[in-house]
Amino acid sequence: MKHAFYSATILFAAMIFACNNPAGNNASGTTGDSTVAANNVPGGDPLPSWNDGALKKDIIDYVTKVSKEGSADFIPPGDRIATFDNDGTLWAEKPYVQELFAFYRVKKMVEANPTLAQKQPFKAVMAGDKAYFEKGGEKALIQLVGATHTGLTEDAFEASAREFFAGATYPGRNTPISGIVYQPQLELLNYLRANGFKTFIVTGGTIELVRAISLPLYGIPKNQVVGTTFQYKFIDSNRTIMRLPAMALFNDKEAKPVGIQWHIGQRPVFACGNEGGAGDIAMLKYCQSNKYPSFQMLVNHNDSTREYYYQEKDTASLKAAAQNNWHVISMKEDWKKIFPGN
Repeated sequence: MKHAFYSATILFAAMIFACNNPAGNNASGTTGDSTVAANNVPGGDPLPSWNDGALKKDIIDYVTKVSKEGSADFIPPGDRIATFDNDGTLWAEKPYVQELFAFYRVKKMVEANPTLAQKQPFKAVMAGDKAYFEKGGEKALIQLVGATHTGLTEDAFEASAREFFAGATYPGRNTPISGIVYQPQLELLNYLRANGFKTFIVTGGTIELVRAISLPLYGIPKNQVVGTTFQYKFIDSNRTIMRLPAMALFNDKEAKPVGIQWHIGQRPVFACGNEGGAGDIAMLKYCQSNKYPSFQMLVNHNDSTREYYYQEKDTASLKAAAQNNWHVISMKEDWKKIFPGN
């Protein structure tokens, strides 16, 4: 447990001090608000933002065969579970929204109590002092996460998350957070649900932050979000849930199937992740081991004009896709549009 918490805080600190410009090139311009409805017109094209081609055909063929009663590949509705990563799979991740929220929390906490600006870890964050965390190691990182994400009730945290999403603007794009979701994925989520699939988000981000926007952005209710989770405590005096500075699950890589088991209790038959941190390989392998026909996909960030271009140094995810015959989404070739407004 300690190792998992330390790993999580390392990731958190990396997000905090990541440069807002991605490693690859980025597109400029604005995007409009997204909507959950994605032109899923009966009898029409269910995936209008996907280019016609082998991948789009494979998706439609798969959904058709597993949802048609009498088909040899029919999957009962209760077993049609689809899991999607979030960062880099359903919305952009350069920078992480979790990073933006952390800065927001520090700012709000300092505004409420200006003396915090002279105390660590707030002082280091306000000054952009990365050396403080490098020198302080595990202790400083745990201090930062505990200070910004725990020590408050769940109700208070959810209120803070809603306020953040209501006013946040995504750096470099001059758009609200709703403008960085991937339009083709919104259509895919709707298409799956229209054919009896239950859709889940399985993210390495903190579960409560994603729950705050999962329904309005993706049509996915809070109880269908799986993510990194802190430990909780019930406070009898005011009958609330308190967030504790201890990690229950760091939901990334091999922990994702564990999170799926904890929250869903069955293997997905459809799983989609992205190439960018090797965080989804285990989830896709878990999906592929289902007794029913299954479908795995990875988003490849190879469009420097409309989104970003970046890859893992060892291309582990793409190698795993090739070895396991998973489908790979080329943003550049497979998507007519990426964001709702472009």
